[in-house]
Amino acid sequence: MQLCSVCSDNVPKYRCPACLIRYCSLNCFKTHKDSCEPVPKKKSTSDQNSSHSAVREPWTPEDLLDEDDQGDMVPADILKKLGESEDLKDLLRNPHLRRLLVAVDTAENKVDIMKTAMQEPLFVELADQCLKIVEPTDTEED
Repeated sequence: MQLCSVCSDNVPKYRCPACLIRYCSLNCFKTHKDSCEPVPKKKSTSDQNSSHSAVREPWTPEDLLDEDDQGDMVPADILKKLGESEDLKDLLRNPHLRRLLVAVDTAENKVDIMKTAMQEPLFVELADQCLKIVEPTDTEED
């Protein structure tokens, strides 16, 4: 598990847009910004003039994961299967589940909210359905 690059005490929630270090709080950001050394941009001038530069993604999955977590990253083709699953779509039509997902997404303490959410049978059903698609067992693949 990665720790805050400033205080080394907490799990980082944020990334400095200038130098890309990870930090956990406003206090750590304030401490860091005085010594921040921005990393040079990867794009060249000719790339900036291309038509692709108009559409800029704010982040990539790699930005959110440290090197240890990247092994857990789900490939795009599997993510596409999640989006195409009728069973998942049916589950996501449930207003209670939608409220749970919003609560998880907006919570400050992700660990605690996930513990609470996993006590909800509907949330467990969603997690199980996702896992069936992402990590199918041998009998499910046949």
